Amino acid sequence: MTRVDWASGHWTHEPVEAHPDGDALVVTAAEGTDAWRITSYGFIHDTEHALVAPFDVGTAVEVAFTGDFSGDFDQAGVFIRTDDENWIKSGVEFSDGLLQLGAVVTRGVSDWSVAPVPHWAGRRITVRASRSGDAVAIRARVDDEPFALIRLAPLDPGALVEAGPFLCAPSRPGLTVRFESWTVTPADETLH
Repeated sequence: MTRVDWASGHWTHEPVEAHPDGDALVVTAAEGTDAWRITSYGFIHDTEHALVAPFDVGTAVEVAFTGDFSGDFDQAGVFIRTDDENWIKSGVEFSDGLLQLGAVVTRGVSDWSVAPVPHWAGRRITVRASRSGDAVAIRARVDDEPFALIRLAPLDPGALVEAGPFLCAPSRPGLTVRFESWTVTPADETLH
């Protein structure tokens, strides 16, 4: 497991503030930030705060974080970006009054899947994206519990892809997330 230096990534959109705190990076999102393309809502939002670095085939990126997710659609996790129209975000999002675990896969237009995880509130969440062949397998866990598969999505094996931690605050100012770690490992050998 190789720890990624926060300074080695670049922001897709600069946050309000980002500062180191020991080994962690504490980031505050701008109000009105989000990532979405068209489906059902008709709009395009391309204002997420994602700190990304190259994401090669045969590797996995893992991000651990904590935060007070209490505003509508507060979100954080891992962002995987090929270009403006092809990206994936996965992690937690506060929706319908509780914390949800899910993923948005965007290939021209976005989709969205979530499942409630209210018992994860206030705990350390880890999201792991493993790139192998023509796919990315996304897993998540809380604290030191076992990882659970969230999503298996197509990802062009020839594409230049970047990935890393992200956060968005579509409805309020002041969302601050403490990213405790960002690491790269070999890709997972099995899907399940």
